[in-house]
Amino acid sequence: MAKIHPLSILPSSCSSSSSDYMTLESEVFTIWMKSLVFNGNGCTVYDSNGQIVYRIDNYNHKCGNEVYLMDLRGKVLLTIRRKKHRIFGCWEGYKCNGSNEEKPWFKVRKPWRILKGDSPCEVSLGWDKDQPISYRIEGLDGRSACKIVDQNGGLVAEVKQKHSTSGVVLGDDVLSLVVEPNIDHSLIMGLMVVHGLINQCM
Repeated sequence: MAKIHPLSILPSSCSSSSSDYMTLESEVFTIWMKSLVFNGNGCTVYDSNGQIVYRIDNYNHKCGNEVYLMDLRGKVLLTIRRKKHRIFGCWEGYKCNGSNEEKPWFKVRKPWRILKGDSPCEVSLGWDKDQPISYRIEGLDGRSACKIVDQNGGLVAEVKQKHSTSGVVLGDDVLSLVVEPNIDHSLIMGLMVVHGLINQCM
């Protein structure tokens, strides 16, 4: 039986920066769209060494209004909340760093229903008016596949269906995530979760 996690091709843990969630080289993850909890909804994320690094367990509730990104041991790293608006949906991500931080780390706005087809989701990162940072989440073929680009159109991360080393396409629930260097992996995971919630994949 083929392993679902990627081979250790690119350096990862040996080239970490000051953040535990950022590396100086491209990082490859495998996303298995299955929860570690029996009959639960969510996903499990493996690093390039086959170790579980992130997990989302929504138990029996799918597409909840509050979702938690956790590490292997269940420590909450990020809380994602859905804010309901009349015309479009909005999701906010909050870092769980031990303080009662009220300002969200990021905000994702869903396109209007009329433009839902190929319209990207807009991402606002932080609230510094002098140095605004924004991304776009663009859907690809399939509900789970997407890519995240910066405000200049540069690729930041991409999620697509995973292939084995022999070229065999794995199941629809096994995805490959490539994150570019010097990008916070936990942020990318948060945006990937929002994309999955929008498309009712978790």
